[in-house]
Amino acid sequence: MKGAFIWIRTTSLLGLLLLAMGCSDSRECLDPVEESATLNLVPPPALGEPEFPEDNAFNDVRWALGKALFFDQRLSLDGAVSCATCHVPEKAFSAPEALTPGAFGATGERNSATLTNVAYQPHFMSEGGVPTLEMQVLVPLQEPTEMAHNIVSVCEELAMDYEAQAMNAYGRGLDPFVMTRALATFERSLLSGNSTWDQWQNGGAVEASVERGYALFGGDGLGCDRCHAPPLFTTHGFANNGLEGVSVDPGRWRVTGEPADSGAFKIPTLRNIGFTAPYMHDGRFEDLNAVVSHYASGGEGHAHQDTGLAPFALNEQEHSDLLAFLFSLNDTAFVNDARWQP
Repeated sequence: MKGAFIWIRTTSLLGLLLLAMGCSDSRECLDPVEESATLNLVPPPALGEPEFPEDNAFNDVRWALGKALFFDQRLSLDGAVSCATCHVPEKAFSAPEALTPGAFGATGERNSATLTNVAYQPHFMSEGGVPTLEMQVLVPLQEPTEMAHNIVSVCEELAMDYEAQAMNAYGRGLDPFVMTRALATFERSLLSGNSTWDQWQNGGAVEASVERGYALFGGDGLGCDRCHAPPLFTTHGFANNGLEGVSVDPGRWRVTGEPADSGAFKIPTLRNIGFTAPYMHDGRFEDLNAVVSHYASGGEGHAHQDTGLAPFALNEQEHSDLLAFLFSLNDTAFVNDARWQP
């Protein structure tokens, strides 16, 4: 069976997607009230301007609404889980748990990926089955093991509290159209491009170990940049990285129906990787030493394992240099930015 949403267990999702995709009744989508810019959202020069949808252009009013919703625990049915529960600002908007914590004490199926530079991603979720950030918002909100809510119900419950902000931002009350777009606007603002590596690329100085580690990381060394290409340090492609000989989680196969995609997941960005442990789609590795050891082993020999994986050996200095480079991708100013605090 093929299709992007076969893995979502909410039977009413298709109708809700249509509802959230545009103006669904006689009300017009009005222009928001103009306010002076205060956020000062400046895209990192190396990354360029992210694209905002025509029906969801960026402004501070929409951003403020999205931020308020992002930290609102009432988005979950039990009032205990917000978007920030699984995407913690100090963790570069990832989670400390291996698997996503959910409403009513439930545990999700996967590790929460960082939202670092999510504005540049062409597809969403680990399988890449959701084409827009606005549509992605619906998944955790309605997933039984995550927020376990219904977007229509939650909009009705919070409508009065957000009436003024929603009208100011989108010219209409809080509804699925507004909620999905406001949350997506906030998430698109999470731009990170001021790491030690970036400063080095712009003429600053770094430790010699970082330079050596970057050379080892690149095409003349281990070739890690084949999947983690700078400056975003991902190709946004999909790969089976040999975590298992036989896949427990089918990964992208759920979307494409192609056996060759078994165990393949979206290649994550390495930016802010020092903040985003544990690692892999199931959070199995607690630190980067374990990650490097996995790749050095050459993988578990899955039938559809990426052909670029091959065993390698590092001496103590090379191992230290590689880690020094990876930690140079941390953007401390980003994770400590007061704008991300509730």
